[in-house]
Amino acid sequence: MLRIRLQRHGSIHAPIYRIAVCENTARRDGRFVEILGTYNPSPKGKAVGLTLDLDRADYWLKCGAQPSDTARSLIKRARKEAAAAPAA
Repeated sequence: MLRIRLQRHGSIHAPIYRIAVCENTARRDGRFVEILGTYNPSPKGKAVGLTLDLDRADYWLKCGAQPSDTARSLIKRARKEAAAAPAA
């Protein structure tokens, strides 16, 4: 069974998370199928807080991947940001 969940990277006291599609038996920072984006909980300067490929996230959700609670909230937040962004 596939899960959409976070993988922790970065340094001590400065985490950066990858939003990844993984098997539910894989370790937290272990093997993954695909990286969907990144999440920086405390961006500084020009750093971006959340980047997520919504098309690929929708694809994996349709394939039956179950998001973790945090990943579900980040996907929801990315959809809000995409809807609020001006169409270019």
